[in-house]
Amino acid sequence: MIFQQEQNALIAKRNGETLRIEAWGKDSLRVRATMFPQLTGNAWALTEAPEATTAKTEVYTETLRNGDGSYWESPMASIENGRIKATVNRSGVITFFRDGKKILKEHYRFYDGSVTRESHCLKRPSRDWLPYTAGDYQLTVRFEPNDGEKLFGMGQYQQPYMDMKGCTLELIQRNSQTTVPFAVSNLNYGFLWNNPAVGQVTFGKNVTEWRADATKDMDYWITVADTPKELLYNYTAVTGRAPMMREDCMGLWQCKLRYRTQDEVLTVARKYKELNIPIDVIIIDFFHWTVQGDWKFDEKYWPDPKAMVDELHAMGIKVIVSVWPSVDRRSENFNEMMERGLLMRTERGAAQTYDYQGDCVTIDPTNPETRAYVWEKCKAHYYNYGIDFFWLDNSEPDLTKYDFDNFRYFIGPAMECSNIFPQWYSRTYFDPMTALGAQPVNLLRSGWAGSQKYGNVLWSGDVPSSWESLRDQITAGQNIGIAGIPWWNTDIGGFMEGNVNDPDFRQLLLRWYEWAVFTPVMRLHGDREPFTIPALDDRERGGGYLHTGQPTEMWALGDEIFRIMKQGYDLRISLKPYLKAIFREAHDNGSPLIRPMFYEFPEDETCWRLPDQYMFGPDYLVAPVFTPDTFDRYVYLPAGTWQEIHTGETLAGGKTVTAKAPLEYIPVFKRFHG
Repeated sequence: MIFQQEQNALIAKRNGETLRIEAWGKDSLRVRATMFPQLTGNAWALTEAPEATTAKTEVYTETLRNGDGSYWESPMASIENGRIKATVNRSGVITFFRDGKKILKEHYRFYDGSVTRESHCLKRPSRDWLPYTAGDYQLTVRFEPNDGEKLFGMGQYQQPYMDMKGCTLELIQRNSQTTVPFAVSNLNYGFLWNNPAVGQVTFGKNVTEWRADATKDMDYWITVADTPKELLYNYTAVTGRAPMMREDCMGLWQCKLRYRTQDEVLTVARKYKELNIPIDVIIIDFFHWTVQGDWKFDEKYWPDPKAMVDELHAMGIKVIVSVWPSVDRRSENFNEMMERGLLMRTERGAAQTYDYQGDCVTIDPTNPETRAYVWEKCKAHYYNYGIDFFWLDNSEPDLTKYDFDNFRYFIGPAMECSNIFPQWYSRTYFDPMTALGAQPVNLLRSGWAGSQKYGNVLWSGDVPSSWESLRDQITAGQNIGIAGIPWWNTDIGGFMEGNVNDPDFRQLLLRWYEWAVFTPVMRLHGDREPFTIPALDDRERGGGYLHTGQPTEMWALGDEIFRIMKQGYDLRISLKPYLKAIFREAHDNGSPLIRPMFYEFPEDETCWRLPDQYMFGPDYLVAPVFTPDTFDRYVYLPAGTWQEIHTGETLAGGKTVTAKAPLEYIPVFKRFHG
């Protein structure tokens, strides 16, 4: 092993690999390696200039004992940046320390001439570069497990498990699955896999393995602190923080599948105004257009979009339209985009990536020319009419089949960079809107590390209308917040399979709605059954022939449900000053709005084991109801004084209580400070 010292960096070279460890912000290190002549220099998620720090590097020898009692000198090196330190031994194995205590060590099972307790006959290195012929490498990086460790974050996965220890996770974007590869450990470190390649991570009992299926570099970042809040501060300092949420977007967002005409949109908005219910946003969903990739209203059903938008604005309502990244071969823009190389490329076979309601190819937002082209179309046909924001649906992107080895982007093979697609897609709109002086609040179905800085409201995708799914969203909302993305929401009631005539669904809808009052964005949506509404026409293009779901508006299911929903929305409106404060905190220090219990109470061991309740900001403990016919539930109250906001009952904490949960509300406790 050959060691070199640079200012704030340690470099080690061995067997063709160059390893670089350097100070990267407060109490943090960035670790990169490559088998190529030099690193690519890609920033990926680390887009913010790190806080200036001074690292200490040292090259020295360590005396090791052989089995026969003799000793030998082994070269070693270390780099220390504030409270974090990394050592590298003669085999290139890295060990990390927080305040002198080991927190993470690479997993190495390979003979290096020394005597170790590990079985070196396995011939398994800590960094395993598997070469492709004339191409990139598949990379696996292994770490030793820590017994008793808990891991949180990683984005949004549809599962009930909040603690990721023991889980295997795809590093792949899918509808309802958002990979944001940042994890927070109860050992007080945070770890970012700064690589957008398709891959997998296993947080096993016996080993942790991160895998990139195609890459030129290894790239990860690690930070240490005393609390999860401080870890999020360090992480968002180098990846970016959310803008300040607009106050006029903190109320109700109304949408459904689908408002098919401008008259339908205006009828709904006028009804809310008549009922004196001040909604903030109304959303026009997909196939208001002619064909995918035209990015404009179908004039037959939207004859005067500017007049529609003007009337909605006069009512104080912002307007969002859905845009998709898919371009139909019948689109007026297809041939030009294909000729100019603005679409994803297929490595073999037909040029097709998506086949819903047309033979389509997906745009390539990693190409700056693509971003400029798409924005100019959307500016002319939407933004210039007064459309406020965009619903960037299918932003994983959705693909006919996830054969990543068959796709290529402007910046490289899809296997190497696919996970960053939603971030570049969002910038297609965020960057020019910001340049025009707007404050974008765009709705996306996917994101990646650092997406929080681009005005993205992520939602959990087309999840089913089931009690199990509701339970999964409660977990997902906490983990995506810990992964650094504070603006998040769900389709209230779930997206699909919700029959409005089913009493079980009606109860589910109310429980979901009552929970959504205490989420960052409150949005009514869903593809409601039964599908008995006839199509508007039988054309094979335009939005008239597609089905629409049953109504989702607050009054849609009768007076009793309306009464409960109105009561919940009144509560939401009363929380506006508090919402402003916690959105400000997200902007200032990276704190999520939906916070796992341990975020506010890291010293309370019980709070690290509570996936089904959370803190909404620092003051409100929310205990959702996620099973049918349940009218009370256990709630753990940490030490302190708490008041149930609906009943006014005041309770001492440090114990588990049974809280009432009538159909009208879920248990919510306000924390008294001091």
